[in-house]
Amino acid sequence: MQGMMMNRPLMISDILTYAAEAHPRAEIVSVRTEGDIHRQTYPQTLARVSQLAHALRGMGIEVGDRVATLAWNGYRHFELYYAVSGIGAVCHTINPRLSAEQMTYIVDHAGDKVLFVDLTFVPILERLKDHLPKSLVYVIMTDRAHMPENTLNALCYEELLDGQPTTYDWPEMDENTASGLCYTSGTTGNPKGALYSHRSTVLHGLMISLVMGSAFPEGAKVLPVVPLFHVNAWGLPYAAPMVGLSMVMPGPALDGPS
Repeated sequence: MQGMMMNRPLMISDILTYAAEAHPRAEIVSVRTEGDIHRQTYPQTLARVSQLAHALRGMGIEVGDRVATLAWNGYRHFELYYAVSGIGAVCHTINPRLSAEQMTYIVDHAGDKVLFVDLTFVPILERLKDHLPKSLVYVIMTDRAHMPENTLNALCYEELLDGQPTTYDWPEMDENTASGLCYTSGTTGNPKGALYSHRSTVLHGLMISLVMGSAFPEGAKVLPVVPLFHVNAWGLPYAAPMVGLSMVMPGPALDGPS
């Protein structure tokens, strides 16, 4: 006998959907790699995440496909967290501090189909591209005005979103579906991949939110010191929206001015 009351899989997409409805004034404040400060609320973020999800599906990304990021803490990286896993793909965050050999190994081993890259790291990928899969699609996380000349034949992030619908019918799937992928560093041999599921990610976020919700009032601001490319930023991108905390993303630097 099974109790099926409120039987529903734990989905990462539900976190941001809830935050947009319950905490519409909380926001993400980012220092962009373009140099300015950017603000957007959770409802605005959900709309952009929906646009990104449509763009990813239009690029042929399917359930289980790996989509990589090479990026600092910022609102676009946050959007990728939710859009990629929300459509059933796997968000593979790459540590930019790894060696060139480790980075090329990781991208190849993961089987990444698309790599989203911040402006800072474009020169790194230009040096590595001959050692990366020829089929890999690159997207530079900026707008057309700041799009650099590059040898990657890269797409522009903001142009991918332009014209896309601002709502998305998020699918329900097995909650044990893989949602995130991180690779180890500092271990023997080549880096090892660790897969996170929707279930494990949501439960981790809920556990953190029990502490954060009691320690901080709704609308308080939290600055993740841990990078988004490291173990899901310790779950803060999921726990903070749950309890209505605003997030401060300082971009490439963690100094006083940032």
